[in-house]
Amino acid sequence: MITDTAVDVILFTEQLRTPLGTLVVLTDENDRVRAVDWTDYHDRMLRLLRLHFDWRDGTPEPRASRSAAHLALDAYFAGDIRALETVPTATAGTAFQRTVWRALRDIPAGETRSYGQLAAAIGQPRAVRAVGLANGANPVGIIVPCHRVVGANGSLTGYGGGLERKRWLLEFEGAVTPALREHPATDDSSA
Repeated sequence: MITDTAVDVILFTEQLRTPLGTLVVLTDENDRVRAVDWTDYHDRMLRLLRLHFDWRDGTPEPRASRSAAHLALDAYFAGDIRALETVPTATAGTAFQRTVWRALRDIPAGETRSYGQLAAAIGQPRAVRAVGLANGANPVGIIVPCHRVVGANGSLTGYGGGLERKRWLLEFEGAVTPALREHPATDDSSA
């Protein structure tokens, strides 16, 4: 159970097999996504939940039926790269982080933005490093598409799920350009 603005929220968990491994999806009773991460990064997902919410109970309940997020992720991995655009999320984080996460959802499938472009899009062009940190703290990967952010030179910079997954997601969405192919991957420490 998490506390969200003084209201206890029950979390439901479900797993989804993808071409990149198994995703864990946590939703609340209103079918809003609270967290998404790969099973091999499950501990990080739990740490982010504890950081963003007053999470008291570390055991989400298994979901009885597929959530809207699960169905949308199924559609996404089946080739509908726009299937995630309207999936509802509920995140905590700071006001700045939530601003960055909203801006991430404005990056269309099949496109990328640099950290600098993302900072400019939120009206804080000098906050490039802070944008990168907020991007890395995103608890709702893929749905809030932090994988669509690349280095200023087009390089694949960090992704919490691993750079090979990031490259795959961008190729799958049709966003890998010659510039992305030319620049080697760099730091794999942020989402």
